[in-house]
Amino acid sequence: DPPQPLFRYNGTPAIGLGIAMRSGGDVLALGRSVEEAMTKITANLPVGIEPRLVADQPRVVESAVDDFMEALWEAIAIVLGVSFLSLGLRAGAVVACSIPLVLAAVFVAMEIAGIDLQRVSLGALIIALGLLVDDAMITVEMMVTKLEEGLDSARAATFAYTSTAFPMLTGTLVTVVGFMPIGFAKSAAGEYTFSIFTVVGIALLVSWAVAVIFAPLLGVAILPATMKHKAHTEVGAIMRRFRSLLVKAMRARWITIGGTLALLALSALALRFVPQQFFPASDRPELLVNLTLSRSASIYASDRTASRFEALLKGDSDVDHWTTYVGQGAVRFYLPLDVQLPNDFFSQTVVVTKSLDARERVRARLEKALTNNFPEVVSRISPLELGPPVGWPLQYRVRGPDPQKVSDIAYRVAGLVATDRRTQSINFDWIEPMRMLRIRVNQDQARLLGISSQALAQSVNIVVTGVTVTQIRDDIYLVDTNARAGAEDRLSPSTVKTLEIPLPNGKAVPLLQVATVEYSLDWPLIWRRDRLATITVQADLTQGVQPATVIAALKTKMAELNAGLPQGYDVAVGGTVEESAKSQASVAAVLPVAGLLMLIILMIQLQSVSRLFLVLSVAPFGLIGVVLALLVAHKPLGFVALLGVMALVGMIVRNSVILVGQIETEIAHGRSGWNGVVEATSHRFRPILLTATAAILGMIPIAPTVFWGPMAYAIMGGLAVATALTLVFLPALYVAWFRIPEDPSQASNGRDDLEMRNQHLRGGGSAA
Repeated sequence: DPPQPLFRYNGTPAIGLGIAMRSGGDVLALGRSVEEAMTKITANLPVGIEPRLVADQPRVVESAVDDFMEALWEAIAIVLGVSFLSLGLRAGAVVACSIPLVLAAVFVAMEIAGIDLQRVSLGALIIALGLLVDDAMITVEMMVTKLEEGLDSARAATFAYTSTAFPMLTGTLVTVVGFMPIGFAKSAAGEYTFSIFTVVGIALLVSWAVAVIFAPLLGVAILPATMKHKAHTEVGAIMRRFRSLLVKAMRARWITIGGTLALLALSALALRFVPQQFFPASDRPELLVNLTLSRSASIYASDRTASRFEALLKGDSDVDHWTTYVGQGAVRFYLPLDVQLPNDFFSQTVVVTKSLDARERVRARLEKALTNNFPEVVSRISPLELGPPVGWPLQYRVRGPDPQKVSDIAYRVAGLVATDRRTQSINFDWIEPMRMLRIRVNQDQARLLGISSQALAQSVNIVVTGVTVTQIRDDIYLVDTNARAGAEDRLSPSTVKTLEIPLPNGKAVPLLQVATVEYSLDWPLIWRRDRLATITVQADLTQGVQPATVIAALKTKMAELNAGLPQGYDVAVGGTVEESAKSQASVAAVLPVAGLLMLIILMIQLQSVSRLFLVLSVAPFGLIGVVLALLVAHKPLGFVALLGVMALVGMIVRNSVILVGQIETEIAHGRSGWNGVVEATSHRFRPILLTATAAILGMIPIAPTVFWGPMAYAIMGGLAVATALTLVFLPALYVAWFRIPEDPSQASNGRDDLEMRNQHLRGGGSAA
């Protein structure tokens, strides 16, 4: 007394037992083992003691893995569908056979690297799935092309290897480098998303090896010895329309370039309308309810408040069960849980609802009840977080040397925050002083009587808190026995004033003879940051509002307040916006290295600064599709989506490398510059379109998910627009950059050029 932190299950007092898995363990096996052990233990428990499962992480993990495996199979089916529909049955079968080879090798590599199957690694597998068939598709497409030209399967396979291996390796390495900032970001968010870089990097490198070694072998075994073009009419019609569009874009090159630049500028302006986010809330059914009283409140007051709150949950058909922690927060039953410090004035209830819809209904009812019936409580109801824990989404830190001045400034900051109607539950991590009874010892008088400060403090503690006088044995435990004054005397200030202090000679004197008792206000708690008193002004937001939006709206007001503060005092942004900035800075720190590696790889392949510029010029235009997709889908640009945008650069550059390389090859084989651009783009139209389609459609299974959805939409939109621009804008930019005039043969609608192309193909000239 006072009690240690209290714990209740559905309102019934309980004792909690947490079981942690050892490093490298299998959480599903742990769940089965615990279930078997509890079955045996329960049979021997006394009547009335019933074990209840509070948090079943193995079941949650099993459900999540099952959902992701279902999404993985859906992605595989989509990619296979694209392969069979676009390449035909036999050619599609070659691509289909490469998928299990790549996945098997990836799983082995993940085991060696110590990467478990979890939310991030499984999502990375789905992202990689749309990319890992690209190389196999290019190889098979090249083999089919050569077989249609009359080469036998062995020569077609050899040509596919020699002409595609190095360009595809360049494209693969560029794509991997695009994911590199994710893997080397030195931040909590970077650690959380590290598996994306590792899994995607492994998958892409393995897919390249499979595409250049196994795909040609499979092609020899599966593809027929000779082939005829079976879809000439359909493909010819599509190709004619595309060539017509391409030639028009090249003729109106400056209009094409200007229009594309205008779209990029509009997208940059529209980017501010895309909500900014750090990590989304979890899609688990739990709700965390934090109840905070004044800092001077006792654990008894917190217990009474928690009991009143629990009464709201009883009989609620949407609630499965709940657990309440009084005097501390919940134990870490979930890795990104924002664990609270033990405090007598704090209690936390974990409400487990029956579904996501039920979670939102319960949340709305509880928020209304807390607002109306618990005015003395600072409350917050929130779902579990995905990503590094942040706590209150909107935070401002006020720092300075004098706690009182810091307190005054914090009230001003809170007033500014309150001007934005999207904020709610504005509070402080500490600010209100507490009434104190301070004993000031007259040291001269105390020394004359032979009383030390230690002896005086011990005398006061005996009355107020008690001292251990003996121990009682309880089985194998020793229990302390404390002696102290009764409750009425212990809690009465007059008791302290009349307290008798023993002297060394066996006599006693009143406390007031050697000390004075003063009543005052003081800070029960002071948080310091860099040795300066720091008060955090924190607030919740209405649902659907992102912290970055409110911070941006308050930026001018906060800047004016900051400018007028005395020297040594400042107001800084904290919370979600600060953590997001830290994570983005950790990623940005790796960008120069990743950019340098990408330039080196591209220069080895292109060996020309001009061609390097052309290849990189398309990358920024992916922003057009990213912004459009996020705005249409009403998705925020979160940290994971930002990683997807950076990875998108590698995907876009990969297609540009292939197209520019093909243009140079066509020109090297004797074509004019204009015809070389047209023929190279026509030649790469099908492979680029197929690989982009596979990557885009492969994202569909993870698009509805909370964690991966924004990234999926960003990649799908960005890659779709960038692919179209690669096939239209890049050729127009090429002829403009190198000042290539139009070939007169185009006046005959390209028939002479098509004949030249057919003669060229019969001669065997091509490139990857």
